[in-house]
Amino acid sequence: MSKRAVILAGGKGSRLRPYTVVLPKPLMPVGDYPVLEIIIRQLAHFGFDHITLTVNHQADIIRAFFGDGSKWNIHIDYSLEDRPLSTMGPLKLIPDLPAEFLVMNGDVLTDMDFAAFHEHHCRNGKIFTISAHHRTDVSEYGVLQTDVNHQLTGFIEKPRREYVVSMGVYMARREILDYIPSGRAFGFDHLMLELLEKSVPVEVTPHAGYWLDIGRPDDYMVAIEEFERSRKQFLPWE
Repeated sequence: MSKRAVILAGGKGSRLRPYTVVLPKPLMPVGDYPVLEIIIRQLAHFGFDHITLTVNHQADIIRAFFGDGSKWNIHIDYSLEDRPLSTMGPLKLIPDLPAEFLVMNGDVLTDMDFAAFHEHHCRNGKIFTISAHHRTDVSEYGVLQTDVNHQLTGFIEKPRREYVVSMGVYMARREILDYIPSGRAFGFDHLMLELLEKSVPVEVTPHAGYWLDIGRPDDYMVAIEEFERSRKQFLPWE
């Protein structure tokens, strides 16, 4: 079965400055490859045969690097935004989306099996499936608990908070476009609130393996270290 992916590669990478002053964020090197090339190599391995890159900021540089995708034996085309449309808005510009397709950010380092995720979504019958990851945040501070009179009532040393976050990797049915407006910025957050308001079922699928959003300089340095240390975890077939 043909598999289609849309990779969101149009952002300015503002949180990753100063690295992104010269290069667009998807071309930031992680080991031997730009992070977006790692994703493309993974998708090609898992049987995806058509990738659309949504581009805006420094689009010509991204086009020049990836071309038509023949280097990776995969077809790559481009959807150009004439204005920033956030994460979900760009989907409205792609006229030939299939019945089921993968959507993901272009700055994700993960070891997930994209083919299994695709198949799971096609079986579950939902309009949208979110790949999710468990995160634990540990506070750098001891937390003081007080009453209305500012008297100490409790103390927690560096509390931990556990929660489930979106990995920036989704599967969607084409009908999702009915919930996305045309011609304006519309993000993942807007789409989730819209689907919740309309009581549209959405599946959240936990991923127990590795995931890192390369959005900040600290995360970028971690990604470089992790990829160099555990390359076979991300590209085991190479």
